[in-house]
Order: sequence, then C-alpha cells, then structure tokens
Amino acid sequence: MKRTRKYTAADFVRQLVIAWLFATFLEYVLLPAGLRELSGLKGLAQMSLTRVLLFTAMVTALLRVVSRYTKAERWVLVSLFAMLAVASLVASFTAAFAVFCLLVLLILVAYALFGWDETREVTGQTQRDNPVYLWLTAAAAVGFFLFVSIWTVARVQSMCAPSFDFGIFSQMFYYMKETGLPLTTVERDGLLSHFAVHMSPIYYLMLPFYCIVPKPETLQVLQAAVLASAVVPLWLIGKHHGLNGLQRLLVCCLLLLYPAFSGGTGYDIHENCFLTPLILWLLYGIDKKKIAITAVAALLTAMVKEDAAVYVGIVAVYLLVRTLLRRQKGEWWGLAAGASLLLGALAYFFAVTGYLAENGDGVMTYRYNNFLYGDSDSLVTVIAAVVMNPMKALYECVDSEKLEFIAQTMLPLLGLPLLTRRFERYILLIPYILINLMSDYRYQHDIFFQYTFGSTACLIYLVAVNMADLRIAWTRLTALAAAVAVSIGFFYSLNVPEAEKYTQYCVTYEAFYDSVRDTLDVIPKDASVTATSFYASYLSQREILYDIQYCSQEHMLSTEYVALNIKSSYAYKKYGGYDNVAKLLAANGYTPIAEKPGPLVVWQKVK
Repeated sequence: MKRTRKYTAADFVRQLVIAWLFATFLEYVLLPAGLRELSGLKGLAQMSLTRVLLFTAMVTALLRVVSRYTKAERWVLVSLFAMLAVASLVASFTAAFAVFCLLVLLILVAYALFGWDETREVTGQTQRDNPVYLWLTAAAAVGFFLFVSIWTVARVQSMCAPSFDFGIFSQMFYYMKETGLPLTTVERDGLLSHFAVHMSPIYYLMLPFYCIVPKPETLQVLQAAVLASAVVPLWLIGKHHGLNGLQRLLVCCLLLLYPAFSGGTGYDIHENCFLTPLILWLLYGIDKKKIAITAVAALLTAMVKEDAAVYVGIVAVYLLVRTLLRRQKGEWWGLAAGASLLLGALAYFFAVTGYLAENGDGVMTYRYNNFLYGDSDSLVTVIAAVVMNPMKALYECVDSEKLEFIAQTMLPLLGLPLLTRRFERYILLIPYILINLMSDYRYQHDIFFQYTFGSTACLIYLVAVNMADLRIAWTRLTALAAAVAVSIGFFYSLNVPEAEKYTQYCVTYEAFYDSVRDTLDVIPKDASVTATSFYASYLSQREILYDIQYCSQEHMLSTEYVALNIKSSYAYKKYGGYDNVAKLLAANGYTPIAEKPGPLVVWQKVK
C-alpha cells in the first residue's frame, strides 16, 4: 500500500538498516573468495569501515528520496539479509551457523509480514493485588538467598575457593577494613590496588557489612543478598507494566530459578553480582521517568567494573531509539535522559579505561582476539569489525560450547525475550550477544561464571515487558508458568548437583577439613605466607600473602611461612615438582613445622 503518512523515525531506522546491509553485502562479496572465510581475520583486515559508512549514508539518503512503499522495504530487508547469509554460508558453512542465520531470517520475515508494533505500551495496574503474592515472592527470594549462601559458603569451608579469584577479594576486603584501600599482594605478586586491574568501587557498599563479620565466608553471603535483592526492581517493573500479582510472582521465580543467575555465583564472589539488580533498577527508573532512580542506578552500574558502562550505554541507546520511534507524551524526557546516559557512559568508560591503560593493567581486550584484526588491541576494532561484517559476529556466536550455553540460557526462558514486535527491544539483547556469545574467552559463555549477571537482567526485563504486551491474561499466565516449569527442570539438573557437591564435601569430610584448618592455624595471623591456591583463601586475612603458582621465587623465599599442598602438582610446574620446591626451601633455611598427613606441609623460615 502506498505510504501517505509523513516520514517518521521508524522509516529512517528501517532505511538505515537496509542501506547498511547493502553496504556490508557489497563489501563482503567484493572480497576475493579466499578472504571470505569467517573463522579468520584476514578478510576483515581487507575491508574498509570508511567505505561501509559512506555507502550506508549514500543509500540511506537515496532511499529517503525515492522510496514510497513501506512494506516493499521490509521485504528488501529480508532479501538483503538472505543474500548476505547465503554468501557467508558458502564461505563458512556449519550447521549451527545455518540455523542461527535461519532464526534471524525468520524474525525479519515476521517483521516483513506483520510490521513493527507502534502502539503505546500499556502500563499501570487495573486491580488490587492479593498481598499473598508479594509474600510468596519474598519467601522465594529468601529461599534463593539461602541456597546460594549455603552453596558458596560450602565452597569456602571445603577449601574449594581458589586464590584466583576468591583469595584476591578476601585479602582485598581485609585491607579495606584495615586501611580503607583495596590492596592485595596475591593478585599481581606484590602490593597494589585491585583497582589497577579492575575498577570496582562498588565493593565499598559491602564493606560496612563485612566489618561486622570480617571473614571470607561473609563475602559469599553478601553476594547472595545482593542477587536476591533483584526481585525488588523486577516486581516494580512488572507492576508498572500491568502484570498482576500472580504474574509478577512467576516472573520473579523465573529469575530466581534461572540457571545462569545462581550459576553465576559458582566461581565465588565477583563485583558483577551487582549488575542484575542495578540494571533492573536502571530500567525501572527509565520506565517510570524517575530522574533520581535513573541517575543513581546508572552511576552505581558504572562503578561495578570498567566495562559496566557498556550496559548503561546500551540501555541509553535503547531509550533513545524507543523515544524516537514512539512519539509519546514526555518525549523530551526520554531524549534528554537517553542522551545524558549515553554521553555519561562514554565519558566514564574512556576515562576509566584510559586510567587503567596509563596506571594499571589496561583493558582485557584479548578476550575478543577473534575480532581484533590488523594487530589491534582496541575495543573500537571490535565495533568496527561488527559494522563491516555482521555475519562474522553471528558466526562467532555459535561454536559447540556456545550452543550449549544458548540452550542453557534461552530454553529456560522459552525464547520469550524474542517474542515481540516492538523490535527496538532487541537492542537489549546486545549484552547477551556481545558479552556472552561473541567473545572467544570460554568463561564468558559458561553459566557457572560471573559474566552472565548483566545479560540476565536484560533478558528477564524483556520477558516481563513482552508478557505485558499480551492482552489475554491466560496467555501470559500460561507462558510464564511454562517457562518457570522448564527453568525448574534446568535448575535441578544443573545447579542443584553443583551446590550439593560442595555441601556433601563439608559433611562427609568435616573432620579432614577441620584438621587442615587446625594445621594452618599454627601460622601466626600477622606472619607473611606463601601458599598453594586453595590454602591461600583460608590464609587471606593478612598483609603479605602469595600464591606459589604465580609469585616469584624471590617473594616466596621472602615470606616467613610456606603452606603447600603436596598433591597440587600444577602449582609447582615452574619448579619441576614439589620435591624440587622442598629442596629449595630447605636450602634457604626453611624447615617443616606442621604436617597434615597426605596433602599439607607447613614450612617455617628459621631465623
């Protein structure tokens, strides 16, 4: 049908995407056939970001002048992606890549057939809730808190929490309590601020509680509490978008049962745990147009880590696009808030990464080596690679490890984050794709590591708002109940066995662990120590502590005590085995003073 309405932001976005796909298609197919392989970087090195951007701008301007048919443009979008996908599959075919391309194509076909939902979002509660749902949600949060606390404290009690990373944070909090500074000696084989490695001032919010009970286990409990608090903003988001009490209970239970949520604690405390509640608070503040909540949540999110400003920036882009596409009352607020958040996030990100590059270890860009072409080590190169060749990004998302991760993270949600015709919401999928799928750093696509917390907030938010769009109450209820049921299955098959393993260690080998701790307690609290990894965490409440696997020989021989697990052969690789370490210690004035038959020997330097 011929378009008679005036040119809108939605028209511009559609034409911009068409022009971009056309530009990337030409840039890709004009490469020599041997350089189109997506697994390498040679093709990217021969592509031109300038050409892609210029051609995108030219075609967008041309479409603005000559195009008059909205529906035809939608099918052009489908055709361009199909052509790009076929060319990419010819060069780099895998079954998983083909399925992923087909999924994207199906989403574009749905857009071509049904268009974009430009109706206003329905918000507000129409009836009074039964308070029992709120109490049930609180009870579920308490249950989650206890589950995670028991699991992670059991890792500490069974000496399964290694020095990297738990021992680092445990010693850092000891220093924060004693000096106010986030210092460690474990992390980089010498006294330095942890903020020279990762900028995480958010940890100071935990410090008052840690000072009450200054033990390593306290950190695990605090992480559980932070995560459980995420149900508060999620409940409020559901209420704002018109979900009734039962539906909000199900959404909150879906978060608490989501395997990657509790699973993210499987490698002990990390600052990332703050991301889930803070990003949900940020999205709630935006939805409610609350300046104070939005500003505080954005600032605290950025303080989680040097790369956490990326989440704020992505939410800001989502807000700007949503506001431009939906010319609603209060549009000025969305534009002002979105622009402020985006500019603030960019300024903070470049300031912090610049500081780390100048005074610290820099940003860990090696985790995106699969996108860093031309000997670059800049994250800007990753962005350029995606702009020039989006199929490279799709290809990198679907190796065998990542397919398992996708199954473990999307199936429990039944794909509900994708179930919308408000396609601007797909912007909130960027953290999931960028952080968890694009990187070739294997821990970022493992549900038992901390890299899932930010994307979890975005995915659960999408579930809540997408379900709110369903006008028929029973369809909401059915979809949410089915997702909760599937999540229960995943939770009990993946998370419960992990938690049980460590609690069983504590129960079965209680006497053994007590005797190990008693043996380690011969070391005075104020003494300097070198230890193997799993003893280092127990010994972390002191000023000088080194992990033998990572410290220099000079630092090891400078400490008063050395506590070694004889069976940890990997810790002594650079020495050629434990026997060589023992000879080295004896030759430098150390003598064994305590031993737990089997694994543990404590050496003391004789003065």
